[in-house]
Amino acid sequence: MMSILSSILAACAGGKPGNLGVQGGRLTECPDSPNCVSSQAVDEGHRIAPLVFSDDPASAFARLKQTLVRRRDTTIIEERPGYLRVEFRTTLFVDDGEFLLDGRQRLIQVRSASRLGYSDLGKNRNRLEEIRSQFANGV
Repeated sequence: MMSILSSILAACAGGKPGNLGVQGGRLTECPDSPNCVSSQAVDEGHRIAPLVFSDDPASAFARLKQTLVRRRDTTIIEERPGYLRVEFRTTLFVDDGEFLLDGRQRLIQVRSASRLGYSDLGKNRNRLEEIRSQFANGV
């Protein structure tokens, strides 16, 4: 019985999608499904505002990293200068998050997408808005 449950949970997590990362200074576009949001999306259904900061870009990105480390649902998977890739975990599912620093514009571009399914019932958008609030408040 335990092996069956483990198999089901592994299937819900899904594998890391191959379409993550930065290409041409931009995060990967969202798919057509409504389970992805990105600050670089052009369509309103997927668009979410980037994180905005007024302090030093390196300090702001360090604050974002600390914000993410403090979250119980978040694991940093990849870290490069000006880029973070994280996994967001719920009870059954794993979503992929990405953060890209734009120091000149004083923005951090964001993207969050479900690995599985079609709709996420707004989970990715709500999570990023929660992170925005925590980031702004230095939590």
